[in-house]
Amino acid sequence: MSNNLQQYAIGVDIGGTNTKYGIVNHRGDISHSGRMSTSEFLTAEAFVAALYSAILPAIDAVGVENIKGIGVGAPNANYFTGSIEHAPNLNWKGIVPFARLISERFHLPCSITNDANAAAVGEMMYGAAKGMKDFIVITLGTGVGSGIVTSGHLIYGHDGFAGELGHTVVRHGGRQHWSTEIYGSLEAYASATGIAITAREMIAGADKQSLLKQYPLEEIDSKAVYECAMKGDEIAKEVYRFTGQILGEALANFVMFSSPEAIILFGGVTKAGNLIMDPVREHMEKNLLAVFRNKVMLTFSELKEADAAILGASALVWEIKR
Repeated sequence: MSNNLQQYAIGVDIGGTNTKYGIVNHRGDISHSGRMSTSEFLTAEAFVAALYSAILPAIDAVGVENIKGIGVGAPNANYFTGSIEHAPNLNWKGIVPFARLISERFHLPCSITNDANAAAVGEMMYGAAKGMKDFIVITLGTGVGSGIVTSGHLIYGHDGFAGELGHTVVRHGGRQHWSTEIYGSLEAYASATGIAITAREMIAGADKQSLLKQYPLEEIDSKAVYECAMKGDEIAKEVYRFTGQILGEALANFVMFSSPEAIILFGGVTKAGNLIMDPVREHMEKNLLAVFRNKVMLTFSELKEADAAILGASALVWEIKR
């Protein structure tokens, strides 16, 4: 029998390859989680139908009357319009009215935002930003995403797309981004993809020995860099130092823009721990005006990476006020 005092939210995290989902309570406990392919569905309608079939047993288990709504984190998702707009890594091209498709199929209210914004909401509700009203979450994965919270509210801008800190230019005339073709953006350096490119550049110009040289140049990825750095390889550690410097300098700009209480780093790149955090902190503080120095907490996310996307998406539901 359903407990009518317990309310749940459904959290859905849509990635280019796979989608993760789960049913979440107010405390952030995930039940009935699962995953399915995103890329095998050529239309959003077919995907939503398959998602409904996948989640239906879990909805029945807790009782649909106890579910407040559905939160979705997705690439290029617009919170204002409920649409996924021109997402480069999804099969569904153009502008897709995704929140409406979900609501019509599930008969539940749906709120949608991009994945980094979802991560910020998750941190505010369940993680390192609990109790904070001004903070920035930087997601360091295949790309660099960000969610900016001021006075307890996510910054969306006039059109729903504000806060793309990963695409800000931090090295004018620098490395060209593989997708946007912008020169010198933060994502071109501080993402897992950027780290792999930096490692290949450093290895190509290095005379000294390195564990990275056991890999064919085109096979060096961020995982290889991490594993070699953990074994004490000097060039791999220098990759993190260089990456941390660029990220730290960028964070100094972000601090002076919004004066956050904290900056929370999240994602696979953070596994390097102090190898990246120490140069980030050093170069952030070094590039701040005195009035901002030693005020901003720089920390890693407290959310489990496997759960964070579902938690962040589900947290949007508790924010639904309409």
